[in-house]
Amino acid sequence: MRDDEFERLYEAEAAGLFSFLAYRTGDRALAEDLLADAFERALRARGRFDRRRGSQKTWLYAIALNCLRDHARRVSAETRAFERAEVSATEFDPLAAVEHRDELGRALATLSGEEREAIALRFGADLTVPEIAKVLGEPLTTVEGRVYRALRKLRSELS
Repeated sequence: MRDDEFERLYEAEAAGLFSFLAYRTGDRALAEDLLADAFERALRARGRFDRRRGSQKTWLYAIALNCLRDHARRVSAETRAFERAEVSATEFDPLAAVEHRDELGRALATLSGEEREAIALRFGADLTVPEIAKVLGEPLTTVEGRVYRALRKLRSELS
């Protein structure tokens, strides 16, 4: 699919696709995000579009449905994680949370810049170690060692 074809597809289908997503989600802001995700995925995959398998419109709606399903899976996983980690209001001590955060911050400060980056990618961005290696353009064994050393240092500092 050429650039001009993709632009025409966007002009022709964006409003209808947005309406569909808004109807399905009941949330205009979320529908806007999903619309952007769908067109981004379509833009990246436009070279794989095959006219013999369907029209551009059906291809685009299939991508949007996949975005919607991915979002639903993420929300479901987040909800389960929050339910498992939930602390009752009577157990929550805001001062202890601040102290814990400060202690963790001091422990992170003992790491090298590369180690902090690896930990941030692993636990902040929730990337796997192979994904981190790909992002950083470094060998897998180097990244594995870096994450291992950083975690060992953090355990030592926090204990």
